[in-house]
Amino acid sequence: MEITVYTLDGCSQCTYVKELFQRANVEYNELKIRRDLSVVDFKELYPSVGGFPYVVIDGEPVGGLVETAKLFVEKGLVSSRKK
Repeated sequence: MEITVYTLDGCSQCTYVKELFQRANVEYNELKIRRDLSVVDFKELYPSVGGFPYVVIDGEPVGGLVETAKLFVEKGLVSSRKK
């Protein structure tokens, strides 16, 4: 599974999605907006995206934290049960 996550500095949801990846024990590539990619370049790639983080898995757009967490639960990579 090839995961790319687009993030912004100071974004709490971005921190949470990276914690989700750690819980699922999956590797990911992080591209920081304004450091690795300009806002303009990101908008050219994904014109309809309005927020961060933005996750792409195996070349397919997934969405933000909520969509990624739902997908990981469906795939059995993490549990939705609270400890």
